Amino acid sequence: MRFAPALLLPALLLGQTADLILENGKFATVEKSGPATVQAVAVRDGKILALGTTAAMAKHKGPKTEVIDLKGAFGMPGFIEGHGHFTGLGAFKRSLNIRNAKTWNEIVGMVGAAAKEARPGQWIVGRGFHQSKWDTPPSPSVQGFPVHDELSKVSPNNPVILTHASGHATMVNAKALEMAGINKTTKDPEGGEILRDSNGNATGLLNERAQGLTRRAYNEYLAKRTPAEVEADDKLEVQLAANECLQKGITSFQDAGSNFRTVSFIKKMAESGELPLRLWMMLNVPVEDLEVDGSKYRWLGAGNGYLTVRAIKRAADGALGPRGAWLLEPYADLPDRSGMNTESIANMEKTAEWAINNGFQLCIHAIGDRGNREVLDIFERSFKKHPEKKNLRWRVEHAQHLSAQDIPRFGKLGVIAAMQGVHCTSDAPYVLARLGAKRAEEGAYVWRKLLDSGAVIANGTDAPVEDVDPLPSFYASVSRKLADGTKFYPAQNMTRMEALRSYTLDAAFAAFEEQEKGSLKVGKFADITVLSKDILTVPEDDILKTEVLYTIVGGKVRYKRK
Repeated sequence: MRFAPALLLPALLLGQTADLILENGKFATVEKSGPATVQAVAVRDGKILALGTTAAMAKHKGPKTEVIDLKGAFGMPGFIEGHGHFTGLGAFKRSLNIRNAKTWNEIVGMVGAAAKEARPGQWIVGRGFHQSKWDTPPSPSVQGFPVHDELSKVSPNNPVILTHASGHATMVNAKALEMAGINKTTKDPEGGEILRDSNGNATGLLNERAQGLTRRAYNEYLAKRTPAEVEADDKLEVQLAANECLQKGITSFQDAGSNFRTVSFIKKMAESGELPLRLWMMLNVPVEDLEVDGSKYRWLGAGNGYLTVRAIKRAADGALGPRGAWLLEPYADLPDRSGMNTESIANMEKTAEWAINNGFQLCIHAIGDRGNREVLDIFERSFKKHPEKKNLRWRVEHAQHLSAQDIPRFGKLGVIAAMQGVHCTSDAPYVLARLGAKRAEEGAYVWRKLLDSGAVIANGTDAPVEDVDPLPSFYASVSRKLADGTKFYPAQNMTRMEALRSYTLDAAFAAFEEQEKGSLKVGKFADITVLSKDILTVPEDDILKTEVLYTIVGGKVRYKRK
């Protein structure tokens, strides 16, 4: 979308009647120029009309102006989720939530209860388990993961697919293994692993690309739905995800990878006015499909500014929890493993060439230090090959564990670090076990080192890996405090303003949207979050006691706390 120059807007809009005025608040503008805080905001036609004191807004009041007295509450630019899985969040809301389970036996019990209610042959789907966070380790186990025997006993007639919290591994039962055709002779797919016991039997744990074996069987089951059922399911997932985000103060969501069909469906919803928050989406399709149709899907501000598609997603490695993150040296707690490369360097190079020639950002998932180095190498080679291309803002998604020599490369190359504050404190209990103290201190979630190198960090949650709520992630970013009260290398924390910028203006910058959102400025979208506490000044632990009072998108109140 194109707007009149911001410097001309105040004169053009002076004296116009507002549709909405938020007064008697304390607003952090997150603007480098102009006032850092204002008392009131006036909105017209979905954009910010004026900023200033409550008294100054009086000239913008008319008979139809909605006026909300914030009574001293804290206002800010709407939270931008910098990396999540939007329809995945909706699907998670419909599935078995095993995120908070404390033991494997608890999960088996939950699946057993679901199986009693399910039709024979109906798939039971859940997400959120993490074996390293259970109170007691499973027994029997292989590499710390449970085996499927007990799970299979409680669900003999229903295939079960339980996704790891990271999304990079899946636990399935015997029925699902049977439907996927997995047996002793099944070979590991490239970039994936079928975990086996000492006798060569599949344990039920499918790592990285091996997940696709059961996913195909599950997709065949889903393909039996009628077109009307498919559309109803798709719309429900979007609505569930949107409602969850709005309740937690999120006005924009950066989706980390969807296919052509999904982005087309969401565009339809955006253009019909059914999308209540803004989406910026990465395409996650094979490079061969990009070469045929990808350029048709470059949409900037479709649906009156509610949808942008201008990025490509790839994955260089897996996650640390299932030991799929690609490391330069072996895992401290599994010396014969160094993780895995989930997509070939050649394929990512080919994708990079297509992206740079077609005006798309390239966003590559990299968690391990080797995965990050390989991605930075790909980016650097692409930039050198195309010196005429400037300000590309390519991104490393996660950038969790870095080698010291690669940290300065983010700032030097202009690469965005799309990180998730809450991952630090959520993962910390097992990071030391996986990496050892030296590597953890050198490069685990090193926000301070990255910021000091000149890098831009976009914050988020990786929902549904974590709860999409920005406040725990903001808290983790500034405190690095774990549940037991200890702090994980606290010297690497962000200041509160840095953390706020990472969730607003810097996240907008990471999507080429800083001229439209991310700060409170005349002419920008009126995307505003109002909180019960000033998260820039309250005692640190009070951040987690903060509540969302209002979520406003395009000048419309999309959520109000009752």
